[in-house]
Amino acid sequence: MGDDVAADSAVAGLMELALGAARAAAVRAAVTLLLPDALGETPMKVADLAAAVGADPEALGRLLRSLAAHGVFTERGTGRYAHTPLSLALRTDTDDSLADAVLWCTEPWNWALWGDLGEAVRTGDEVFTAAYGSRFYQHLHRQWPESARVFDRAMTQQSRAAAVALADLLPLADAGSLADIGGGQGIVLVTLLRRHAGLRGYLLDLPSVIANADARLRPGGELGERVELVAGDCLVEIPARAEVYLFKNVLGVDEDSSVRILRNAVAAAPPGARMVIVENLADEGVGSRLATLMDLRMLVVTGGRKHTWAGLLGVIRRAGLTVREVRPVDATLHMIVAS
Repeated sequence: MGDDVAADSAVAGLMELALGAARAAAVRAAVTLLLPDALGETPMKVADLAAAVGADPEALGRLLRSLAAHGVFTERGTGRYAHTPLSLALRTDTDDSLADAVLWCTEPWNWALWGDLGEAVRTGDEVFTAAYGSRFYQHLHRQWPESARVFDRAMTQQSRAAAVALADLLPLADAGSLADIGGGQGIVLVTLLRRHAGLRGYLLDLPSVIANADARLRPGGELGERVELVAGDCLVEIPARAEVYLFKNVLGVDEDSSVRILRNAVAAAPPGARMVIVENLADEGVGSRLATLMDLRMLVVTGGRKHTWAGLLGVIRRAGLTVREVRPVDATLHMIVAS
């Protein structure tokens, strides 16, 4: 009897894995329908929620039932739903929202790529170009401007919480300047500049990203006089001379390209400069389960990767750097300080 139950459980677990796309689609639907925003502080009936978001009550009840089975919302009594920590994180009107991060992971163009994961594994390269006719970043910014805006907002959301944790860990009292390489809209740099009044900053990213930098970093902004916005490609050159270089989730490329990015920083840096590398590791810490999924997504989309611990150390050494410190930033990120 026990063996039969275990076998049935294994089959159910395997089928849940195979239907994982439905789970992702359900979370996306919750955000696009603005369900978390419509649900107040007290439990609501499905019919009331359906009226609030303009949905079919019966179909919405089915969506909520599935979401609640996975911890997004909880059912209180029959047909009444309340928030959980996961559903609260999907509200769009809070500082710690992850709504755009969820939208980014589930943008419609993703679905076709997952079907070709086997081909990406066979070749070891991305399948985006074959599906859409050009490389990912080129296509994103030229053909899908709204998706590019979702990307920018998602990166900001994911960086916000980590920025505070990083500011608590990173010793910058003796540093006069910091270059945030591939820093997106600059939320991490904003946090660090606010924490250290004597620090000057550089924000380097692609021109289309720098054009949408945080208003606080632009000329006339709160921190504008202490910042230089640098439009460029870190794979080509890093035209910023600083005492500290920050690479947060930037080395998600092949190992040779990762080495090139770090060497470009070394070429620009003064003697003794510190390189701070913040990454998810695919085989280290409680965040490794998430990192393995991110790793596969990077494989199919860009041909990039989430490094293993040994792989990242190898990249750092090939770049001519020596590791000085290793610390966890939060549940999913590690910080490596090298010089």
